[in-house]
Amino acid sequence: MPESVLSIDAWKCGPANPLLFILGPCVIESEPLVMQVAEQLAGLSRERGYQIVFKASFDKANRTSVDSFRGPGLSKGLEILGRVTEKFGLPTTTDIHEPSQAGPAAEVCKILQVPAFLARQTDLVEAIAAATARSGGVVNVKKPQYVAPDDLVHVVRKCEAFGNPRVLLTERGTTFGYGRLINDFRSIPVMQSFGGPVCFDATHSVQMPGGATTGGNRKLVPFLARAAVACGSDAVFLETHPDPDRALSDGPNQVRLSDLPQLLEELTRLRSLVREFPPVTL
Repeated sequence: MPESVLSIDAWKCGPANPLLFILGPCVIESEPLVMQVAEQLAGLSRERGYQIVFKASFDKANRTSVDSFRGPGLSKGLEILGRVTEKFGLPTTTDIHEPSQAGPAAEVCKILQVPAFLARQTDLVEAIAAATARSGGVVNVKKPQYVAPDDLVHVVRKCEAFGNPRVLLTERGTTFGYGRLINDFRSIPVMQSFGGPVCFDATHSVQMPGGATTGGNRKLVPFLARAAVACGSDAVFLETHPDPDRALSDGPNQVRLSDLPQLLEELTRLRSLVREFPPVTL
């Protein structure tokens, strides 16, 4: 069975624990930007006790346009993520798109993310599960936009079969017609019923796919995040940037870094309230 509480360095994610926050810019635009964001997140973690994992992609391999910025690549990207942990003490996570990337990334990152579009690719799931099993890390599976939450049980079983029961499942919206995503918050208790802890990806949930670049509306992020925490989500995934309107990837969805402290405080207070209610068993 999947582990119900996940240890990520000093952090604990799961029932009866504080929220785990997965935070950072969509992509590694530059080392100075990453360090600027990581320094502020580390300060929030230190001063307010937030459980924060730093997130940034070394390669945006699933961009629509050939002209889209992709990032520094595996080698340079992992160097930068490694320096985040060395300098600020934050565990890190990134997404993997090819099986060969899993081993090197697991040596640096505590959580490896299976992208939503690739969560049914058995070879990729196997590589990530095996690599994180060796390193003592966690697999974060983004629920595909086209898959019912009940069907994610098959990905969980694959991770277990390939050696790692330490699985985090992430809700990030479901395709609804063209260019829209919707969230069915029933997915949170449903996925908790057969998996481990569940995360809610609030920034990708406000995406509006389509066109040469992805649109979105960051003003809706707090509403969805609060709803997810009220429904029992154990973690919240939020991409953040000092100047989202100038971000090189997914700018319309990212939370402005200066707005983040208030949102984290709201979600933390709500989590404290929700933890007073008995868990629901499906």
